[in-house]
Amino acid sequence: MNTAIDPWQRQLAEAFSSVDALCRHLQIDASSLPLLTDFKDFPLRVPRGFADCMEKGNPADPLLRQVLPLRDELYEYPGYSLDPVGDLPAVAKAGVIHKYRGRVLLLVTGGCAVHCRYCFRRHFPYGELQLSGQKIDQAIAYIQEHQDISEVILSGGDPLLLSDDKIADLFDRLSEIGHILRIRIHSRIPVVLPARITARFLQILAAQPQQMLLVLHANHPNELSDEVATACRLLSENQVTLLNQSVLLKDVNDDDRVLGRLSEKLFYFGVIPYYLHRLDRALGVGHFAVSDKKARRLIQTLQKNLPGYLVPKLVKEQAGAAYKIRIA
Repeated sequence: MNTAIDPWQRQLAEAFSSVDALCRHLQIDASSLPLLTDFKDFPLRVPRGFADCMEKGNPADPLLRQVLPLRDELYEYPGYSLDPVGDLPAVAKAGVIHKYRGRVLLLVTGGCAVHCRYCFRRHFPYGELQLSGQKIDQAIAYIQEHQDISEVILSGGDPLLLSDDKIADLFDRLSEIGHILRIRIHSRIPVVLPARITARFLQILAAQPQQMLLVLHANHPNELSDEVATACRLLSENQVTLLNQSVLLKDVNDDDRVLGRLSEKLFYFGVIPYYLHRLDRALGVGHFAVSDKKARRLIQTLQKNLPGYLVPKLVKEQAGAAYKIRIA
């Protein structure tokens, strides 16, 4: 097994974990911001490359807003909960969420490279329910027993925090299940830590017999750096289908010009704009909410200004529903 430290792992270790240090890097006076004083349960983590995409001296930068812990998180909005999308009732085994027909989701880790303040799983009990040790055996057995499952979705946390060796081991086991046609990875890492797309990881993807999909998570065109473009090109060259899903966020991307530039830039990078999600209503995230009325208006403007393949589907996830709900 390879025990050498990859550059991406070093970059992850060097990520900002202090609000003061991040603000100093961005030349912003932290004392002027309405910051949370206690956020140990959901600490700050921001890779330096992602921070370098932020505008220095701008406390309202849309990328900074996504990661900065503000006192707004303390306000309790009606209808917001610890499990807004009904993950817990859909847990079939530890680390296995079986919500939708034909596909199953594996929570392979609880960690992320960046801690987005709007995260819908910020309260999820990963310590009990993420995959580890014998739980992986139970998850694989569950998938083998359910012949109707044709797609496995790797999620978390962020599945690309796993080492290349651990991903290869998991893929090897999935490749032996004949009824699995596709493996889908949901990851923000190609956007916030593109160095993670290593030559070894690309070899693992290319060796898989199933179709491979990777769903990125970019919310703003400023997140899409030259390094992200390179990562996307390498993934595409290795026969990985690239999609993107965004979350509609107040004062981040609730502007048709921003969303339009995001779609154009994604497509230029070889990524199909896939979903634009309404904010999942987790406790502590209500200050990011955009009304459905405004969301519809934004999509209508995109439809007028862009070809159809650049307009993401506006959707919301509803606990207990058999599929994501389209917001017409």
